[in-house]
Amino acid sequence: MNNRERFLACLRFEPVDRVPYHELGLWGQAAELYLQSGMPEEAVRQNFFYGNDFFRIDRRDFMPIDVMMRPAFEHATLEEDDRVVIFRDAHGIVHRALKTGTVRGTRPSMDQYLRFPVETPADFPAMKARYDPRTPGRYPADWAERVAAWKARDYPLCLLTNGTFGFYSMARRWMGTENLSMAFHDYPDLLHEMMEFLADFFIEAARPALESVTPDYFNFFEDLAYKTGPLLSPDQFRQFLLRPYQRVTSFLRQHGVKHLWLDSDGNTEVLIPLFLEAGITCHWPCEIAAGMDPVKLRRRFGRDLALCGGIDKRELARDRKAIEQEVLRKLPPLLESGGYIPTVDHTVPPDVPYDNFLYYLEFKRKVAEGRVE
Repeated sequence: MNNRERFLACLRFEPVDRVPYHELGLWGQAAELYLQSGMPEEAVRQNFFYGNDFFRIDRRDFMPIDVMMRPAFEHATLEEDDRVVIFRDAHGIVHRALKTGTVRGTRPSMDQYLRFPVETPADFPAMKARYDPRTPGRYPADWAERVAAWKARDYPLCLLTNGTFGFYSMARRWMGTENLSMAFHDYPDLLHEMMEFLADFFIEAARPALESVTPDYFNFFEDLAYKTGPLLSPDQFRQFLLRPYQRVTSFLRQHGVKHLWLDSDGNTEVLIPLFLEAGITCHWPCEIAAGMDPVKLRRRFGRDLALCGGIDKRELARDRKAIEQEVLRKLPPLLESGGYIPTVDHTVPPDVPYDNFLYYLEFKRKVAEGRVE
């Protein structure tokens, strides 16, 4: 089987010669430590999502349609000292960020978000003006050449790049988590307007792409949960997000896109029945620290939901025995049932030694290929 055949068969719960070998990547701090431990520089230059020859990660490709605001806000440094910087990013969000300990663009802690571009309904019309789907530049200049290559592909193709479009995530980018949480109560009309606007925008922005080539899957980037539960209630999801989701998933299916992923850290389990109603077919990365055990999820949701992720990064930080136990607890039952792509449950942090990461990848391959008794 080639990469594309294997990927699609896996998501259809069909037999495969082996599961796809995917991973999310490394923290910048981990990459720096791994280079000191002998990892070649070219290994860190290859984005894991697109494949990595050194780590034997399968190739994928992504359709780079720009669904962010155009024009973006101008990046501006507002205050800075030796330790922190306060700046406005391209999304109009004002951050307070720790400079100390930043490696390869990865900060040692999350930024503090000070202000957002949409605070009240009066701010939204100006934001909408930045999301005209017909704005020039949303498609790359070499689009025709890319389409020709994609039509002959033997690897999976995803509509949009990773971490770009989602309903909750876009509204959070505009308003911030706290303001958005309050807006569900204080500004319900604004929230309905935002969600329907996002559906309209996505459909029109993606339509030319889907008329050119049929991708294999699409991923909603959401991150709408924390350790013990979601950041919105099931009632709020049903009231505000379900119809826009169904509009988009129906549009995608009409254009031949059958596999619809949702990416969220945290514990989303209470929302999964609504995800299924919305048209989602695969959920990832199954964060173990948040209780999203893929074995448990498979028992509950069966073949209604494919899964990706779920290998506890904390176990990789321990020793080889812990790695083996983690892989053997997850892979055999999930590979038997199908519909599962095993990966670490997020990017690999720097407390995972280089030798442990290499051992995990090799042991995962051995189990997937039936080479472990």
